[in-house]
Amino acid sequence: MEEVISKDAKAKPVWDDGDSKSNTPKPIHAIEHADEIRISCHDNELNRVLGGGIVNGSLVLIGGEPGIGKSTLMLQLAIKLQQKVLYVSGEESEQQIKLRADRITKTPSETTFILSETSIEKVFSQIKQVQPDVLIVDSIQTLASAKIESVPGSVAQVRQCAGELMQYAKTTNTPVFLVGHITKDGSLAGPKVLEHMVDTVLQFEGDRNMVYRILRTTKNRFGSTSELGIYEMQAEGLREVANPSEILISQRDVGVSGVTIGATMEGNRTLLIEIQALVSTAAYGTPQRSSTGFDSRRLNMLLAVLEKRTGLKMGTQDVFLNMAGGIKVDDPAIDLAICVALLSSLHDLSINEKFCFASEIGLGGELRAVNRIENRISEAEKLGFSTIFISKYNKGVDASKYKINIKPFGLLKHVFGELFG
Repeated sequence: MEEVISKDAKAKPVWDDGDSKSNTPKPIHAIEHADEIRISCHDNELNRVLGGGIVNGSLVLIGGEPGIGKSTLMLQLAIKLQQKVLYVSGEESEQQIKLRADRITKTPSETTFILSETSIEKVFSQIKQVQPDVLIVDSIQTLASAKIESVPGSVAQVRQCAGELMQYAKTTNTPVFLVGHITKDGSLAGPKVLEHMVDTVLQFEGDRNMVYRILRTTKNRFGSTSELGIYEMQAEGLREVANPSEILISQRDVGVSGVTIGATMEGNRTLLIEIQALVSTAAYGTPQRSSTGFDSRRLNMLLAVLEKRTGLKMGTQDVFLNMAGGIKVDDPAIDLAICVALLSSLHDLSINEKFCFASEIGLGGELRAVNRIENRISEAEKLGFSTIFISKYNKGVDASKYKINIKPFGLLKHVFGELFG
């Protein structure tokens, strides 16, 4: 499908008020460095993934599946901010947004302005009148520019509207949040250049059938790209989860085989996550390998290590692996917890629920050192675990500083011998 793009070299951006000045090159030593001032979101989880708060002039893109809570998160942000916020929606009417706002808070916000509009020219016309401190656009795919002769959501329209908003953010030093749709494969819809243009890309993840939502940073020019925020979806909106380890570990009255606890890191945050494994004899000839929340290729590698280095016959077994709570984990430090869970399920022997594991497994069956082991040990101790199994190659661990029992091992088979005799 061809898209006709009208070219007007003299056309000014729709946000230009005529006072804009052209930039001139400056020597790098002559550029004054201003202290970075961040605006608090009054939301600890959002502050964390943004790197400490909102940076003036930043352009933030948040994507996620339909119904996951993107609009709710942005409306909560607009209401919580103690500044003038313009919330532009091209998907909902003003009455629909008001109904959701009433569910979120009983105290009306006098600094939040709502605009239901899809024309980028009309949006900037209202921006000039309102002069907001923060702009939220929900969503970028619904906006359309009169300069482009194509439908809203097309590659040309998204590029044009995002470019206008980026120039507005950088010129006026106003933070802009863009909500973006995603495709069936989970990537952000529209041109790939959209992700290059923005300063920060946030991914809102989670199963709509579960109450927990995960806000993950995939790009951030002002902070870490490995931070994680966790929310709980309630009727009144999204609630921050201060201690995610408690929701990722289920409470059990009796011991269950195939369940272990692994210590993982997400950015600066330590999470203790429940790992569930089920190993059973393949009933239909070809063994199944299914993994939820963990890389299936790494699972196959761990199964090969178990068979080669410990003598376990996994080639005729169906193997199912699940990370509890709907979280996705790519930290190799949970390798040991996964291997112990697999053996536990294979022999139908439960693991002490007060045991925790933190070590990577090498191809030789050795336990490899993992980073920030002190944080993992401290988190396990705080949550009441009695013992943590780690690699003996983690140097500098002072066991006398902790009340938790620290057990270092060098080989996977030695851990199995300690646990199962």
